[in-house]
Amino acid sequence: MIRAQGIVTGFGALAVALLAGNVNAQPDASLGHGFAPVAGTRLFYEVKGTGPAVVLIHGGQLDCRTWDDQFTAFGQHFRVIRYDVRGYGGSFQPDLLYSDADDLAGLLDYLEVKTAHIVGLSLGGRIAIDLAVARPARVTSLTLAGPGLSGFEPPNAIETDLRMWSLVKSARDDGPSAVSELWLKDPFMAPAMEHDRLVARLRKLARENAHCWLQNPILQRPPRPSPATRLGEIKVPTLLLIGDRDVPQIKGTIETLEKGISGSRKLVIKGAGHMVNMEKPEDFNEAVLSFLRKH
Repeated sequence: MIRAQGIVTGFGALAVALLAGNVNAQPDASLGHGFAPVAGTRLFYEVKGTGPAVVLIHGGQLDCRTWDDQFTAFGQHFRVIRYDVRGYGGSFQPDLLYSDADDLAGLLDYLEVKTAHIVGLSLGGRIAIDLAVARPARVTSLTLAGPGLSGFEPPNAIETDLRMWSLVKSARDDGPSAVSELWLKDPFMAPAMEHDRLVARLRKLARENAHCWLQNPILQRPPRPSPATRLGEIKVPTLLLIGDRDVPQIKGTIETLEKGISGSRKLVIKGAGHMVNMEKPEDFNEAVLSFLRKH
């Protein structure tokens, strides 16, 4: 979920631009969505609400629709921005060297946001940390839910890598539907699939982002030095969230972050797996909104 890097969320808006004959047209800010030209690509984004900026960054193999249970709720108190990371959802596919942290900084520049609270899940948590160490002035606070961490290799990394490679081979050999179903049975996703209300949503998201399994990971430029060695540089308020049913790799990451980020606070949400914001939205929203209001 963290290493592999999706086209549907923003397709309607893109179609309108194409039909108008001007894919480079600036989006109407009053519409609350558009495509941001960033570092040689275009990122689909949506904005709701007013006040201090809060950015929601989704996990891998899915897209920004995973925040449906937070987007409107948070938008009642903040200016909430959710976007599709390069290669996911409505954002364009990577075809040159890039940095997710630089993409995020470019999106903030485009939306004229100087600093923001960053909320990241899994891959999104990794991107949030990358931004916090590379461009600390852009970050007001961090909320890291089941996050990844650039440069961190947990003891069980080989087992996870082998599972991910099996998914890549399935995408190559068996096609989008097969790899989507295999992914939804993976330990990262299986707890969420136990919720009947999430099954159709997750299947749709996984299927529409299945192409991401075959993206070239070499195009992604991680920060240097590695953020895993720079956690002491993070000085902003940091909330660490994890479901007690999350995978061992993520539990190890949380322990590393708790030790490395001075003053960070950890909250365990009982009964939740990796997709904690979708599995337990009421608990997640209460915890994050309380943290954001405080800071």
